[in-house]
Amino acid sequence: MLVGDIRNQIDSIWDDFWSGGVANPLAVMEQITYLLFIKRLDELQSVEEAKAATLGKPIAHRVFPEGSDPRGLPYDSLRWSRFKTYEPREMFRVVEEHVFPFIRERVAGDGAMSKHMRDARFGIPTAALLAKVVDKLDHVPMADRDTKGDIYEYMLGKIASAGQNGQFRTPRHLIQLMVALMEPTPKDTICDPAAGTCGFLVAAGEYLREHHPEIFRDNDLRRHFNNDAFHGFDFDQTMLRIGSMNMILHGVESPAIEFRDSLSEENSGEQGKYSLILANPPFAGSLDYEQTARDLQQVVKTKKTELLFMALFLRLLRIGGRAAVVVPDGVLFGSSKAHKELRRMLVEEHKLDAVISLPSGVFRPYAGVSTAILIFTKTGVGGTDHVWFYDMKADGWSLDDKRQPLLPDEKLGVAPTSDLTDADHEKNNLPDVLMRWEERTGAERERPRSAQSFTVPKADIARDGAYDLSINRYKETVHEEVEHQSPAVIIAELKRLEAEIAYGLSKLEEMVG
Repeated sequence: MLVGDIRNQIDSIWDDFWSGGVANPLAVMEQITYLLFIKRLDELQSVEEAKAATLGKPIAHRVFPEGSDPRGLPYDSLRWSRFKTYEPREMFRVVEEHVFPFIRERVAGDGAMSKHMRDARFGIPTAALLAKVVDKLDHVPMADRDTKGDIYEYMLGKIASAGQNGQFRTPRHLIQLMVALMEPTPKDTICDPAAGTCGFLVAAGEYLREHHPEIFRDNDLRRHFNNDAFHGFDFDQTMLRIGSMNMILHGVESPAIEFRDSLSEENSGEQGKYSLILANPPFAGSLDYEQTARDLQQVVKTKKTELLFMALFLRLLRIGGRAAVVVPDGVLFGSSKAHKELRRMLVEEHKLDAVISLPSGVFRPYAGVSTAILIFTKTGVGGTDHVWFYDMKADGWSLDDKRQPLLPDEKLGVAPTSDLTDADHEKNNLPDVLMRWEERTGAERERPRSAQSFTVPKADIARDGAYDLSINRYKETVHEEVEHQSPAVIIAELKRLEAEIAYGLSKLEEMVG
């Protein structure tokens, strides 16, 4: 977690952009990403120089070549450590006329982040603003991997809090819940086909670091972690740059973050490559049949993106692969032929593990649609026995547009550092979700359907052929028991009331007469 001083430094940089005329939060994030990339190139060159000096050999891999660029400036002058000392107007000229052409023409294509720099454009309007931002970024302590990652995540949070492009941001605590539920392993090949800023992939990487430190003592596992474990697709180049930088700053050297419209015909051919999918794909969209991959249409004939993404997940997973994905509630109980067929496939042809109903405000202020987390395993031969349902009422944050924390930091998230009371649980269900999930094949089987979580046998779900997965379809309401008086007491009370009424009528007649 970032300390206040670092937060203040980042806030100050954002304020400089706003006062300097760059008001779009996504544009601010993109320009910061460019500068961090340029700074990282200098750091990589310094590492190579130190290595060469230690070994007494020439530099094996030069980021900045010897000689001068096509515009006549020595490549060495393009390094962050050099131009940061220039006076503002000279710095601005060098960055605009030399550094950005260099990263587009010479660096692009060399490495995971570099290939997304082919269309990098310098968007800082004045020399004064560039000088301020470079100076402040240079003083932000980013030597430590954890701090680097937290700083970048904090910046990404500012995109969402500014009310723009929030569709790219799934709340971090929900991402961490989904990752914890799936328990990634060092050998997993993980994919998010709607990656955005790569929040799911980052969280999976952090989980592996914390729970499987053996990765970094084994050459094969380390190589897999840095080069083959993480795959993300998006068709927005800005998101690809931001997502790639997010992964790199969290310590993944070469993630496969690729430009791809996951649902289109031209990008088919990834069948059975991944062992784990974590995703929150776009909702409520509609595509033309002609634009959609034919193999997805063979799975489910529809134009609805939420159903096409479900078909995509099944296509991408290898046999035995698992998925935890966010879906709109319509997927759970929609009555169209495509909706029913998709649910039938999950239940009958694969293994549907869980349906976790989310509070309707978790994606506010960007969307108010009710959603759920589906957890399933691709088998191709069935395997659904019981499906575990959880009715999440609270995630630790207010469910209005402000989304303010309801508890102190130590009681928020999936793994709070302080014990939760019953009253705290009413505000944060996440630890309870994880605890009960672990018992889904044991004690959870004994819970009544009036509880917050329970299991439902496959036969009950398949009974009417609709395969309804709405939790309200199976949840039972608890009726309070009321003590009733005996018949004799009730009759006596009725006779008393009858006598009182008769007496009252007689008095009324006397008054009228």
